[in-house]
Amino acid sequence: MPTALVTGASAGLGRALAAALVSRKWTVIGDGRDAAALGSAAREIGFTAVPGDVADPAHRASLADACPSLDLLVNNASSLGVSPLPSLGSYPLAELESVYRVNVFAPLALTQLLLPALSHGTIINISSDAAVEAYEGWGGYGSAKAALDQVTAVLGVENPDLAVYAVDPGDLRTAMHQRAFPGEDISDRPLPSSAVPAFLRLLDERPPSGRYRAADLLVGV
Repeated sequence: MPTALVTGASAGLGRALAAALVSRKWTVIGDGRDAAALGSAAREIGFTAVPGDVADPAHRASLADACPSLDLLVNNASSLGVSPLPSLGSYPLAELESVYRVNVFAPLALTQLLLPALSHGTIINISSDAAVEAYEGWGGYGSAKAALDQVTAVLGVENPDLAVYAVDPGDLRTAMHQRAFPGEDISDRPLPSSAVPAFLRLLDERPPSGRYRAADLLVGV
């Protein structure tokens, strides 16, 4: 039975991915900062919960201890940063450092710990269209995701036995997306589960390492 670690598994896309993998008879380990929400998701879906903040080195060590052998790492946990979204000219630098710690350094640090367990496995880093498009107010989050894209690309080159993907899931109806648009109605955005088939296609077909858009992967699915 293959094993996956999904960060940010208590809600949104992480929860939807964990549920899909469990339905495929994967053993899933999930983390999240909200221990109560993570525990509720774990009981409902059937995965192992390891609560904590992925930016915390001690928590990352606990995750590594829980994954002596691993087939899939999904670095999904992310931080939007300040809400409402500020311009880069007024972005609080301490908050920007926090965004980079969660969105760039934490996924790389966790990957470093888990590389020995990931022989011929798959790494999926959750990206964003804000990593490649210049949207007003999205400079903090977008630049962090752009850095994660480059980290992903280089990891793929340096680890040819692994499949290493950065995936832009598109705009989804999640709590984080709502924080980006406080007070607005985002009910027109698709649910996170709508993007899951794109990720399953990556796992099933294992294309070359690189950056992919869920919208492209969903064509023909």
